Amino acid sequence: MAITGLDHINIRTTELASTRTFFTEVLGLAVGWRPDFPFGGAWLYAGDKDVVHLVEVKSAGAASRGSSLDHFAFAIDDYEATETALQEAGIAYEPLTSPNGGIRQMFITDLNGVNIELNWRPVSAPG
Repeated sequence: MAITGLDHINIRTTELASTRTFFTEVLGLAVGWRPDFPFGGAWLYAGDKDVVHLVEVKSAGAASRGSSLDHFAFAIDDYEATETALQEAGIAYEPLTSPNGGIRQMFITDLNGVNIELNWRPVSAPG
């Protein structure tokens, strides 16, 4: 057995429409095909791959920052365009450049308390 990659992340939300809007209009994912589950939700795609599954719930969960699963990360292709999109949407972010490789990062928190890392890697970055 071998893990071949990360398949998707799942976010439980009491704010399905607002969460879907955040991921599509700010982060650029697209709503796509989703099985006919008996509960509300959405599958969000990066290209032809579903990467975020949203599940509508009645009560909010705990925030991710500081929990055992603190955050997940997306690779981004344009740091400045992402920064502009966050600023235009009024979303606070914490910028950071990783040592020994120059990976530029932005940490944001969605309206469900989910901590998200956005990574831009220079061509020469390790990994």
